[in-house]
Amino acid sequence: MIVSYCVSRIAYLLFFVASAAPGEGVGKILLAGAMMLGLGTGFAVVLLIASKKLKVEVDPKIEQIHAALPNLDCGACGFAGCGSYAKAVLDDPELLGKCAPGGSEVLDAIASILNLQVSDSGPAKRPIVHCRSRRDQRTFHAEYYGIPSCTAANALANAQACKFGCLGFGDCTRACKFDALHVVEGLATVDYDKCTGCTACSKACPRGLIEMVPFGQENMMTVACNSIETGKAARSMCKVGCIGCGVCAKQTDQFIVEDNLARLDYTRYEPSEAAEKAMQKCPTGVIVYRGPTAPEPRQPKEKPAAVAEAKKGD
Repeated sequence: MIVSYCVSRIAYLLFFVASAAPGEGVGKILLAGAMMLGLGTGFAVVLLIASKKLKVEVDPKIEQIHAALPNLDCGACGFAGCGSYAKAVLDDPELLGKCAPGGSEVLDAIASILNLQVSDSGPAKRPIVHCRSRRDQRTFHAEYYGIPSCTAANALANAQACKFGCLGFGDCTRACKFDALHVVEGLATVDYDKCTGCTACSKACPRGLIEMVPFGQENMMTVACNSIETGKAARSMCKVGCIGCGVCAKQTDQFIVEDNLARLDYTRYEPSEAAEKAMQKCPTGVIVYRGPTAPEPRQPKEKPAAVAEAKKGD
């Protein structure tokens, strides 16, 4: 660096001397050029010494970990980017497995760099939208013409009758960097073939409708509702909402009903005849499959026998 600088300064000096006319003070030009050369060389030496003395040594393992990561900077790990996560996981190996987009491949690669052995971390988590209501299945008190954002619409009481259902303005789709969510007929819908489990969509939903669930099966059964309204109120707002009738819980203990809402224990879920029977008996068809090859949800029963039972308890 210093040599190239000196050569360039000498070239400039010779140029000025050659272009100077006789009597124009060649000596002054030489003096000024020498001063420039000296100052420039001095500064270059100082910068060179500073760059050596103040250089921050980076652990080569950080660079190796960073290279193993997908470098998407999606924030799923809880850090600002892949560089921050690489440094953090080197300092604290307990953070292994936080890279959802990288999955088990990245986990194994980082473990190898750190000379660690990892146990089975369980099935990968993927998002489930706890709502199945399309626009034509909802009740609206008024038409919303505000900012096309779920966060903005959620601040108003009359955006739609159900204050627990999907608003459909796509905050989750904008948060997803993998084009794995789309709003279809007013409902956020996951494309599981593209989903990496980065959690961005679940963080973006202002109503907390999107839950990260361990997919122990290719397709997971779920209660696609988040409403805790009473059965009568829920039925008046949504054709496919949970009415808390408890029919599913009577078929299998994998379902429980709390606060007028049926829930499935995903950690215990296993396909079974009892679970299938619970889904078929659900009067509103709110129990559905979610996953890459999930079948279309069935339509709710026109006159569900359990509705009358639910109304008695209201």
